[in-house]
Amino acid sequence: MLNNDPEVKIIHDPTEDLLENLNVKSWPIWEKEISTFDWYYDETEVCYILEGEVLVHTKNSEYLIKKGDLVKFKKGLSCKWEIKKDIKKHYNFGIEI
Repeated sequence: MLNNDPEVKIIHDPTEDLLENLNVKSWPIWEKEISTFDWYYDETEVCYILEGEVLVHTKNSEYLIKKGDLVKFKKGLSCKWEIKKDIKKHYNFGIEI
């Protein structure tokens, strides 16, 4: 069986309806200053970027994620976060978009 689930899925400027259906405003908020660190996703994470910019490096690619992006990180992903501008995001584990 072919797995077509991308390691990182980015929806630029998601609709207000989508954000409301996901109840994004009720999710916790995480903030981090400019920095670089390794990360591993032991669960699927969906996040909505409120402020900032990050370049996420994976084995296969690089992903530039900015304010206004809705992002899904696949369970099992190992990556490096390179925060370019202080980041603030809503996040939720174990959901799908």
